[in-house]
Amino acid sequence: MDEIQKTLLQQVAGIHEVPTGAYSLRIDGKLVGKNSSENIEIVKKEDLPGIDIYIKPGTKKESVHIPVIIAQTGIKELVYNDFHIGEDCDVTIVAGCGIHNGGAETSEHSGIHRFFLKKNARVKYIEKHYGEGDGNGERIMNPTTEATLEAGAYLEMETTQIKGIDSTKRMTRGKVGPGATFVVHEKLLTHGKQYAETAFEVELDGEDAHTHVVSRSVARDSSKQLFLSKINGNTKCTGRSECDAIIMDGASVSAIPEINANNPDASLVHEAAIGRIAGEQLIKLMTLGLTEKEAENQIINGFLK
Repeated sequence: MDEIQKTLLQQVAGIHEVPTGAYSLRIDGKLVGKNSSENIEIVKKEDLPGIDIYIKPGTKKESVHIPVIIAQTGIKELVYNDFHIGEDCDVTIVAGCGIHNGGAETSEHSGIHRFFLKKNARVKYIEKHYGEGDGNGERIMNPTTEATLEAGAYLEMETTQIKGIDSTKRMTRGKVGPGATFVVHEKLLTHGKQYAETAFEVELDGEDAHTHVVSRSVARDSSKQLFLSKINGNTKCTGRSECDAIIMDGASVSAIPEINANNPDASLVHEAAIGRIAGEQLIKLMTLGLTEKEAENQIINGFLK
């Protein structure tokens, strides 16, 4: 890999080179490397671009990396990745996409990830999106995640997009079975003329199913954000949706949460808060010697941490 590709890999996956253990590495629209381990098998799809990941029942404290890197302008791809998680697993999956666009054409990555968690499986899924480059071409990412959780399963998604993506539409759907838990933590920052749309749809189908969706975002300059969430409580269950946004300059943020209780034992809550940085917070930091800009950045970094 060249230096640009290494930088992208560090930004989205936290590694400097091809990882050890189970991994799949996609560069400029092609699968350039993959490796399976004793408990994690990675298989290239025959009919579609993408991979199938099979994790054996009982696999504990193992991880798999599946980063995507685009360093050439004009590349547009749609990738399908399916995760088959066996019973009683406890694993971490590190994904993410980095785009470097130094040209005039649009570069775009769209990914459809489907998770199938068997009984009592536990997964932490980390996904980071990052863009850079001094070209005029746009950097576009449109990730879709679909998750099916069987009884007692637990899926925690941690998604981050804090730099360089001109347009994104992020769709997450979940079907949660008995005693299962689906948690989403989203962190998002837009600036310039960027646009970001995130949508969550969760079906709480099993008794004692639970979901907690949290979005924290910052909109700067003239960027625009749209947050949509829908939780359907179809049985005895609990669900919570939160959108907390800081708005600055000439930006705009819209939050449209929806909860539907289709059973008298469904307990659902939604919260949405949008506002500017409090003046007293800026003043307090500025009395410690920070400029107003430095104080703003300090507050934003803490908010998105």
